[in-house]
Amino acid sequence: MKKMINLCLILGIVIALVSCENTNKAAKQNFWIDNYFQQDCVITPQPGDSVIKARVDGKWGEFQLVEFPDKFMEWDVEKRIETLDRFLQMKPPELAGPHNGIVATYGCKREDSQFKLNNAVKGMGFLPKAEKLPELIQLMENTNDSSFIKKLEILRYFYTNIDSLFDLDRQVSLELYSIPEFETQTFLNQMTDPSSIIVFLDIPSFKLKTIARLLHPDDPDLTEYEKLVVRYINEVHSYFHGQFPRDYPAVIYFVSEIYDNSPGRKDAMGRRIVP
Repeated sequence: MKKMINLCLILGIVIALVSCENTNKAAKQNFWIDNYFQQDCVITPQPGDSVIKARVDGKWGEFQLVEFPDKFMEWDVEKRIETLDRFLQMKPPELAGPHNGIVATYGCKREDSQFKLNNAVKGMGFLPKAEKLPELIQLMENTNDSSFIKKLEILRYFYTNIDSLFDLDRQVSLELYSIPEFETQTFLNQMTDPSSIIVFLDIPSFKLKTIARLLHPDDPDLTEYEKLVVRYINEVHSYFHGQFPRDYPAVIYFVSEIYDNSPGRKDAMGRRIVP
């Protein structure tokens, strides 16, 4: 009997070691096909759809998309216009506000870390409605050689017409640094598990629980909508910061839950406000 128990213990240890080894191998998964990647844990919803399908915690599910409430939009747009005004006045921008989203992710240990959990600051913006993407891309291309002041006027036009021009259930960013030779922790996590939380450092403060969809510009299987999304996000990034040597992978953060993280208010302090 003792021999049987010892054999079972040894077998259990071997299985655990093999499982651990398999986990480590999974953490080192190669997401790249030549020089582009394909995220296989999210399906981009069709324009107008209010649900996104994603594999979270290893299981496929559907996540309802929600629109930003008025108090979020008022804060976001007001702060963005204030930032444009600061540039016009030759003042440096504030670090707090809607542009700098603090993104929490988890899912995959990078080889230089013991942890899957990660946090990083990402530049955030709005994404135009599908039918508005060609128009706004063309507008930026037509005015790309204009003065910086003219460009600030164009961006002000975007923000002052945000309800009619943009989808209000998502935010966008770029994955600036991940290439086959180097992958950020955020990239590895989102390619493994797309659940991502965005917090904005400001008062009021908001938290968005989202599904992150990553799109590589060289992926031959992108839909026409996804191609326009990648083109727009890179275009608006270059429009303000100047031309870059290449187009970067785009990230769409589809918003499923919204919280008011403002301190000191009984109706806030991390309470869910949408839906």
